[in-house]
Amino acid sequence: MAAKVEPFWKRKTLEQLDQEEWESLCDGCGLCCLQKLEDEDDGSVYYTRIACKLLDHDSCRCSNYPNRRQFVPDCIQLSPAQAEEFRWLPPTCGYRLVSEGADLPPWHHLVCGDPQAVHNAGISQAGRMLREDSVAEDDWEQHLIFRAG
Repeated sequence: MAAKVEPFWKRKTLEQLDQEEWESLCDGCGLCCLQKLEDEDDGSVYYTRIACKLLDHDSCRCSNYPNRRQFVPDCIQLSPAQAEEFRWLPPTCGYRLVSEGADLPPWHHLVCGDPQAVHNAGISQAGRMLREDSVAEDDWEQHLIFRAG
């Protein structure tokens, strides 16, 4: 009987991941691509259901991932060096969970093998997002869905 090998996200640090492993931690929920509001008093980050203009509302994937920074200059490029700052990511995020030493949830595609599981589990906002240009920025507060952290 062969010894069971731990999955890469359990046996490697974030810094040890290759690019393919790093990218695969993304569960495809699209939550990080929703517009967020920060409470000026306590620094809390609140997610809205308002999607970045590049986010595909059905697949919850960026429609122009390789060139996204050309169209959305303030798009945040996640990297292992930023792990200390991942608290703003949703509590279900694979990057955040692995950086905190937690395991990936059962619906994560690396665990279950099904990239649609994140949608079937109701984690993503697929089909429930609003277009960025359909809501005035002054009205974003009316579309809060959860607080990060």
